[in-house]
Amino acid sequence: MNTFPNVLGIAALFALVLLPTLLGLARERRIDRELREAERERGDAPPETADAAQPITATRRPHLRSWARI
Repeated sequence: MNTFPNVLGIAALFALVLLPTLLGLARERRIDRELREAERERGDAPPETADAAQPITATRRPHLRSWARI
């Protein structure tokens, strides 16, 4: 007599645990699709010119001596 409510309760808990995973997978697939579309659109664009902005590279600072180094 209690078998059906027990099975229903376990199924509900199982669905509750899987819900965040399924939502995350759907979100990842959407992001991947958007990135593929953006890459396709970028491939059709003309190549960048030499006047385009160059990335800024960080300069290395000299390492300061700490108390741990002798």
